[in-house]
Amino acid sequence: MVADLYPSRIGEKASILRRQDDVIHKNSNLMGGPLSKEELARYEENGYLLFQDLFSKEDIDVLQQELKRVLNENKGKQSDDVILEPDSDEVRSVFEIHKNSEFFKRLSKNKKLVSIAQQLLGSQVYITQSRINFKPGFKGKEFYWHSDFETWHVEDGMPNMRAVSCSIILTDNHEFNGPLMLIPGSHKWYVSCPGATPDDNYKQSLKKQELGVPDHESLKWLVDKADGQIDRATGPAGSVLFFECNIMHGSSGNISPFSRSNVFFVFNSIENKLVEPFSGGKPRPEFLANRMNIEPIEPIDESIANTKVLMESK
Repeated sequence: MVADLYPSRIGEKASILRRQDDVIHKNSNLMGGPLSKEELARYEENGYLLFQDLFSKEDIDVLQQELKRVLNENKGKQSDDVILEPDSDEVRSVFEIHKNSEFFKRLSKNKKLVSIAQQLLGSQVYITQSRINFKPGFKGKEFYWHSDFETWHVEDGMPNMRAVSCSIILTDNHEFNGPLMLIPGSHKWYVSCPGATPDDNYKQSLKKQELGVPDHESLKWLVDKADGQIDRATGPAGSVLFFECNIMHGSSGNISPFSRSNVFFVFNSIENKLVEPFSGGKPRPEFLANRMNIEPIEPIDESIANTKVLMESK
């Protein structure tokens, strides 16, 4: 039985625990990679890295075309892996994008992305979850403050903090259209949340998360630790954000006319596969937490634009 290093949702009060896992996993033969020592140090300290030059203008054009295609394909679709906004029929998220789209399947294996994930996690990696978040203009609701790892640990059985989210910005992320906000350094601490996890909690939490979120006192403590800083992941379409699985993050609602869309690939270490949920409940569905046919990713060294050309030629 795997020890529960990060208990949560077991009492009536929140508590803050010190992180017990490395941020940069050094005991590995995969320490070589594209990130410099300075970038690794910044990730270890802050918990995230933002790049604005990984992809070309041609690549970005293809990404935006595929975004529109996925949105059009899923409008009005009744499916567990298509999540609508709580108060409208606008698409909020589409999950399993790396399995249901050949284009995004190849994108999830892109060497530029995978090599960074491997270097940060110190091992080969696989996709444990993928999705596109759309956050439409005027109607896109907030994503409240949370640590992804808290949910993945409690509800999915992810043993250790050895995963990284890769968010590719598909539309310009401005200060005013609900960009992702992060608390620098908050990944060094774990907020053990109050409450208990009911069966099928994901059906509610994907629309509006109310369990596994920090209380106000813990959130203020984390911000104080960061010298009052809350950072925003803004940038033009094509920017790429890598953020640590335990960093406290969230986003406000989008009342601007401009949508804010991002594709997420969650890279997990092949040495950190999911076990039984630490809540004692049943595992969430496969589209939220991949368990079947897990194999290390074999990176593909090609441009996004070339991926599209190859697919259309078949």
